[in-house]
Amino acid sequence: MANIFEDPKKAARKAQLFEAGIHALENDGWQVEKIPGFGKGSVRKITKGSQERIVSIRTTQDQWIAFPRNDAGDAWVTLSDVDAVVAVSVDDKENPRFAQVHLIEGDEMRARFDRAYQARIKAGHSVPKKRRGIWISLYDEEASSPVSRVGAGAGIAHKPIARIPLAEPGLPAEQEKKEAGHAGTDLRPLSISDAKKSLSMFLGVPEESIEIIIRS
Repeated sequence: MANIFEDPKKAARKAQLFEAGIHALENDGWQVEKIPGFGKGSVRKITKGSQERIVSIRTTQDQWIAFPRNDAGDAWVTLSDVDAVVAVSVDDKENPRFAQVHLIEGDEMRARFDRAYQARIKAGHSVPKKRRGIWISLYDEEASSPVSRVGAGAGIAHKPIARIPLAEPGLPAEQEKKEAGHAGTDLRPLSISDAKKSLSMFLGVPEESIEIIIRS
């Protein structure tokens, strides 16, 4: 799979997709929080009433998602630690217009990756650990052949909880609004909190380090 950080446009899109996942959860009534001292950047605690869950937000621009095995080969890095996975994908690989946000139970996603892992081992494939991991397709139907299709289809089995318009990275604000209007979705006004979250994701700095000054 391509290294999105080699392309500034794709890096900006990754931040958009991650933010779309957070907004989808919030619009579904969840409070989303970082976990103090937890080093895994994709992981969040979400709370709704008495429910509290740990989720991993995974973004994809090619409609495949990955989790790596640990060094011992007996568990999944991050995936083994969460209650659910928020998979945020583009609707179209070549001409993305929407972020599609899927909420998938951790047990099901672990089962899919376990099947994919075992199928690759049985087929004699070399299975990388840590950084690269194993990839499964969100929108292909699961099949036993080719082996890459084992574990696929989570995005088919679980319809999106939200479809959020994507602005073209780098477009002027007025053009973003116009394109979002053509997509048939109204945008709510951007709050200071929203702006800080977006900048935090894009720049990789804590929200509390960002100061926004508005002058009339």
